[in-house]
Amino acid sequence: MKKMKALFRSSSSSSLSFTIMHRFLLKLSSSTNPLRNSKNQLPLILPRFLSSTTASESPPPPRTSHPSNRFISRSGHPYSADSFRKSQAFSSKSRALGVRCISSEAGRESIEYDVLIIGAGPAGLSAAIRLKQLCQEKNADLSVCVVEKGAEVGGHVISGNVFEPLALDELLPHWRQEQAPIEVAASSDKFWFLTKNRAISLPSPFDNKGNYVISLSQLVRWLGGKAEELGIEIYPGFSASEVLYDASDKVVGIATKDMGISKDGSKKETFQPGVDIKGRVTLFAEGCRGSLSEKIIKKYKLREEVNAQHQTYALGIKEVWEIDESKHNPGEVVHTLGWPLDPKTYGGSFLYHMNNRQVALGLVVALNYKNPFLNPYEEFQKLKHHPAIKRILEGGTVLQYGARTLNEGGFQSIPYPVFPGGAIIGCSAGFLNVPKIKGTHTAMKSGMLAAEAAFGALHEGSNMSTYWDNLRSSWVWKELYSARNYRPAFEYGLIPGLAVSAMEHYVLRGKVPFTLKHGKADHEATDLARKWKPIEYPKPDGVLSFDVPTSLYRSNTNHDHDQPSHLRLRDPKIPEKVNLPEYAAPESRYCPARVYEYVEDEEGKPKLQINAQNCLHCKACDIKDPKQNIEWTVPEGGGGPAYSIM
Repeated sequence: MKKMKALFRSSSSSSLSFTIMHRFLLKLSSSTNPLRNSKNQLPLILPRFLSSTTASESPPPPRTSHPSNRFISRSGHPYSADSFRKSQAFSSKSRALGVRCISSEAGRESIEYDVLIIGAGPAGLSAAIRLKQLCQEKNADLSVCVVEKGAEVGGHVISGNVFEPLALDELLPHWRQEQAPIEVAASSDKFWFLTKNRAISLPSPFDNKGNYVISLSQLVRWLGGKAEELGIEIYPGFSASEVLYDASDKVVGIATKDMGISKDGSKKETFQPGVDIKGRVTLFAEGCRGSLSEKIIKKYKLREEVNAQHQTYALGIKEVWEIDESKHNPGEVVHTLGWPLDPKTYGGSFLYHMNNRQVALGLVVALNYKNPFLNPYEEFQKLKHHPAIKRILEGGTVLQYGARTLNEGGFQSIPYPVFPGGAIIGCSAGFLNVPKIKGTHTAMKSGMLAAEAAFGALHEGSNMSTYWDNLRSSWVWKELYSARNYRPAFEYGLIPGLAVSAMEHYVLRGKVPFTLKHGKADHEATDLARKWKPIEYPKPDGVLSFDVPTSLYRSNTNHDHDQPSHLRLRDPKIPEKVNLPEYAAPESRYCPARVYEYVEDEEGKPKLQINAQNCLHCKACDIKDPKQNIEWTVPEGGGGPAYSIM
């Protein structure tokens, strides 16, 4: 058996996943395999599958110790793009053995699973794990595949994060005994109102007793390992670029993006066509403002289905610092309101003391801000010079930088999450609890509920609508309903927002008989430039504050430069004819990675230049562009940031 596995691994002419072959071999080696002969030996048909293997092909590299942030399969090899591309195709007859059907049409491979999950984040991995748990409980065999655009599991995951373990307790009750990267219990809560030079302590509305200060990217990598132990197939490095539909308009899967296309659209020598990955049920767990999830929501009018409001967003910018041990208080949690933001702009900062002398510092800015001259990145640099923050950071070192949008619409903005062929889970639907500043636990629970609905639909004859029913009867719904008026209260400014939210939190506890509505969509909230004065931001000092290229380096962001831009302009004339003269080029400021900048063309006229290789995949441009002219699409798989401690 070991020799056969080695032969499979070494096949250079192969075209499908080693993991699929591994499952096939495990099935063949089972004592219940009907293809075994009376002497319990493997059948003679096996050499047919191995016939393409030759002695000239080099064996796989010896197993070595991998960096801690690599996700390693049970075979000892990292899950990566190569594990999907360099593998052996075999007959669809293998489906009878519990392996997915594989075919090749028009130069593109097609693979079928029972359940396909797009995104290896907290929601997607929780869904996958719950599905396999149900298979074990009910003695069922469903194949589950997770596709992830990041080069490695957890590489695109960024969050605060003060983690509430409620959903994890339900999913993996013994996580405390299984070396989960959840070690630093929240030890104190502080809430400051910042002026330019003072930090005024206020009663903390947060209750983080029983919660933990963590790196979410590390937790997701650990969840990936737990999923793989259950036999879930996870493929990082593959971007889901297109939704696949059948003749009845039902979702049947996704197509991954072609690799090896140059900027001019021609095929490079490294060209590899994408793969059609199909599922009897497809779950979209792409995170906030998922590109395919948004298409699904619009196509099936899922917001209109339940009279949900538009989603509203914020941009979170974060650094992880290593500080002096004398200033480090593991588990200390600090939140702030006020400076450096103006009273009309909703947002605040956080400072979380992690382990290993590390602190997570971040600024969250609501994207419905009005002033087109506001620059969230520069506001974050200003924050670090506040006396209360500066004294903690001085003498420290920045380890990593990143940014990501988060959805703040809450209860009012949740769409109907079920569509023909699947469901939307996690932050793609929007389950963030804004006053708690937490969404990981709700995202995980939504994935678990969707998994239970998918299992029922595939194994017990029910349908996916039970996901919606169970979601509304869960603690997720109750939690978001009670918090529903917090975020829209700040539409009226900082002071009115604080007054209303305090009344809600301390007195009424979410039981008011009305629900406030959100204001304008974020892109519509941007004022014309003539109504505001430009903001002069101080130059970075290189000690506490830094320029964008320096920060980008710390995000480990990387894209192949020679590929078509994944940031598309619906009308290429709008930047120069509308955004620049009317809004003073806001895209050059709301982007935290300097993707958009205006340069002079041959005639000396300003022209928008898109530096797509800088993109952090934060999605701010897709949300905040005043005319919704920028469409964020996926780049080649594996591109983007590579977070390890975010």
